[in-house]
Amino acid sequence: MNTNKSEKFHARTETEGNVCTVYLIGELDLSVAPDFRLVMEPLVGDTGLDLVINLKELRYIDSTGIGILLSILKARHGMDVKFSVEEVPPQIQKLFDMTGISKFFAPQENSH
Repeated sequence: MNTNKSEKFHARTETEGNVCTVYLIGELDLSVAPDFRLVMEPLVGDTGLDLVINLKELRYIDSTGIGILLSILKARHGMDVKFSVEEVPPQIQKLFDMTGISKFFAPQENSH
């Protein structure tokens, strides 16, 4: 288990089989973006893992956080490996809907 903590943001990773789930807790904004990138960097390029971001405990995300999620999506798509976002809280889902990015984070039913 990998842990990265700041006062307002925490990322925890759990790997089971070939699925790595990253749980985001707290507030993901510009001030903690370097911490989030540090956690994600080794995972994004690992084509042997299906990558899942769990937002159940994320209270806030700004445009920087959304940009990082989109860059992960683009990188994973380019490598033709699975990436999904799950358990999106209602207030963050509303933001995803308003910005038009919800469709990119919808559960994927493809079999890689």
